[in-house]
Amino acid sequence: MGDTRTVTVFGLGLMGQALAGAMLAGGRVTTVWNRTPGRAGDLPERGAKEAAGVRDAVEASDLLIVCVRDYHAVREFLDPVADALAGRTLVNLTSGSSAEAREMAAWAAGHGAAYLDGAIMMTPPGIGQPDTVLLYGGPADVFAAHADTLRLLGGATTHLSEDTGLASLYDVALLGIMWGSLNGFVHAAALLAADGVPARDFLPFATSWLGAIGVFSGVVADQVDSGDFAAVDASLASHLPPIEHLIDESRARGVDAALPEFTRGLVAAAIARGHEGDGYARLIDHFRPKAA
Repeated sequence: MGDTRTVTVFGLGLMGQALAGAMLAGGRVTTVWNRTPGRAGDLPERGAKEAAGVRDAVEASDLLIVCVRDYHAVREFLDPVADALAGRTLVNLTSGSSAEAREMAAWAAGHGAAYLDGAIMMTPPGIGQPDTVLLYGGPADVFAAHADTLRLLGGATTHLSEDTGLASLYDVALLGIMWGSLNGFVHAAALLAADGVPARDFLPFATSWLGAIGVFSGVVADQVDSGDFAAVDASLASHLPPIEHLIDESRARGVDAALPEFTRGLVAAAIARGHEGDGYARLIDHFRPKAA
């Protein structure tokens, strides 16, 4: 496993400061740089060196970790010093698209740098914790060369694929699940609040149910992969009545019913196509790319 000793962190927002702090806690010789000076906080007191300029920051370390606003910003400050990247490893933890990640990998390779693109599935306070997940795409040997150092940022760090763009794709897919789940929870909380039930009283039932949904998702995943959608737990026909109940309960309390109405539309459309006996996984037909 890799054990990089010198690391530079570019970008000192809340996340960048947390990344640099984890490197210092792990005993790495850590340099930091931010486009706007004065953002290092207590990192220098903890042992970090604040680079005077971006070239100094690049030349200070073998491993360069970037976490800034967007991919355009990465190129903007690294382009003028691209000649200094040769022989170093650039790890980009900036949020962006899979296409941007692949373009950045090609740009880095053109300047002689190894490249990994990563996604941080945690907020700054969780950086460095054993169950914190960071996902990486890029050459497996590059990841292995720095694995021990990268795991200082999160113990559940995972190399997904040689495809540099896959981490970004996982990132947005997982965020989609997060937003969908949170939307469902706040709708439920509004529904219960209308009858005087505090969200905190409902929370244990919601979190337990989310665990059960994780089990159901295994069935959905298997059916999506196999293409066999025959219901093994509940058919689409059996889903429709309780969706109607949720819509009715929402409307009766003046709660916005747009979310369950959208679900009803998906289920009803699949049933209209003759899939009333299929399981919930059949709804992937709605989301798949449409034939030209």
